[in-house]
Amino acid sequence: MSAPASSPHVPVLLAEVLEALAPQPGDLIVDATFGDGGYTRAFLDAGATVHAFDRDPDAIAAGRAWPETRETPPRLVLHPRRFSEMVAALAEVGVSRVDGVAMDIGVSSMQLDQARRGFAFSADGPLDMTMSQEGPTAADFVNEAPEAAIADVLFHYGEERQSRRVARAIVAARPLSTTGELAQVVRKALGYRAGAPKDPATRSFQAIRIHVNGELDELEQALRGAEQVLRSGGRLAVVTFHSLEDRIVKRFLREAAGAVARASRHLPEAPGAGAATFAGLSKAIRPSEAETLRNPRARSATLRAAVRTAAPVKEAA
Repeated sequence: MSAPASSPHVPVLLAEVLEALAPQPGDLIVDATFGDGGYTRAFLDAGATVHAFDRDPDAIAAGRAWPETRETPPRLVLHPRRFSEMVAALAEVGVSRVDGVAMDIGVSSMQLDQARRGFAFSADGPLDMTMSQEGPTAADFVNEAPEAAIADVLFHYGEERQSRRVARAIVAARPLSTTGELAQVVRKALGYRAGAPKDPATRSFQAIRIHVNGELDELEQALRGAEQVLRSGGRLAVVTFHSLEDRIVKRFLREAAGAVARASRHLPEAPGAGAATFAGLSKAIRPSEAETLRNPRARSATLRAAVRTAAPVKEAA
């Protein structure tokens, strides 16, 4: 059975993710970022049972219409929670080990395409950006945070080299309530001209979204969670969309595989060092030219995959 025909979502690197996870009938797979359900649909079609996570109530509501949630036992189990909570959430339903974990990091197509969610500036909407649709919004941050804090967020999460100039402009333009207003302030601060290849507001929107949702901390916790729940031989596949996320995934997997060298061969191993918990690390896998032509949103995607070993999880130092 397929997802509703009206679903506009085109999963990025789908064939490559399926190759990395190799789902089989009867497998138990975690889709840590359900979104529009593109990966989940493919896992279900392969005969797997899927535990899908999403903190966005709209995504969970749409998933509840899928027939697999009503099978006995259900082959699609939805968790309206952060993916950083996967270990506890799975334990609550009696699951301690899974065969695969997939993560598609960042904002979903569904969220980007709805102006009311405030993630994009292609259409004017309220300055929200909350994935869970609760808690402090982007408007709260840009209107209340000190100028220095805004500059730090823009620099660290958006890699905006002129972060101080943009932050100063944001503070001067307060209060801001819509995506269009914020985009115009950023463009003016950076001297944007219509027709330029990339809108400079993109970096600031990315940074504020990451901050509001705590995305990088979530990713780090989710990777540790996947390490805990994957069985020996279980597979991990993570798709990221910018360098900040990819660096976190690459570093985590290299450390977990024991590929990070000590500062000096004369020094003892760091506390907690032990047997590698992941092996078979893939090189960075990127979309083909054909895929990026079909789906421009795929152009910045990177997939990294690995296989869980039998080694126990290293204790924190």
